[in-house]
Parts: sequence; structure tokens; C-alpha cells
Amino acid sequence: MLLLVSVGYTLALIISSLISLNGVPSLGSSFDDKIYHVVAYLGLAFLWVNYFKPFKAKYMPFAIFFAAVLFGFILEILQYLLNPNRTYDTFDLIANSIGAVFGTLIALQFNILKIFKN
Repeated sequence: MLLLVSVGYTLALIISSLISLNGVPSLGSSFDDKIYHVVAYLGLAFLWVNYFKPFKAKYMPFAIFFAAVLFGFILEILQYLLNPNRTYDTFDLIANSIGAVFGTLIALQFNILKIFKN
């Protein structure tokens, strides 16, 4: 079940990163976009770290963190290349990385596997 949620979340993140987004709710700050990036990548890392926890691979959380950062970089490049309404933004990559760090650390502290037991 957690694999399905993780894959679904990842696919939703891909789609929302590559399409033109209009009407996204404002959080009332000048850096709403960066907050959305932090939250999105926090969720991504959180889900995948929890999925791989049972495998007990020593360096898996680090690998997932780096994969999430690379994933964000690839999506930034793709949105620049594929969608004329989207741009590449280094600050988005920084926000993605911050989210991935927090998602990884939170996932290491909490065990949500009990919720998603098959």
C-alpha cells in the first residue's frame, strides 16, 4: 500500500511540475512557491524513506535524499524545456533540497508503516 501511495505521489509531483499551474492558492507571502517546493519534497522524501525502511539498508535514507534532489533538478530542467510557461529556478532546487532533508529526517524519526500495513 505504501508503495502505491509513494508512486502516486511521485507521479502527481511530476505532472504538477510539468503543467502550467494557474489559480494556486496564495499563502500570503512573497515566497509561496518556495514553501510549496519545500512541502512537496518533504512529502516525497518522507514517503520513500518510509517505504524503504523495512529493507534496513544502512545508506538508503541518504540515497533517497540524493535521488529526491536529482529528481527535482531533472524536473526543473524538463519544465524549462517542455513548458514555455515554466522557468528554471535555482532557488526552487534549494527549496526542494530543504524539503528532502526535512522529509528524510522526519521519516527516520516516525514510523508510519503501521498505518500502511497490507
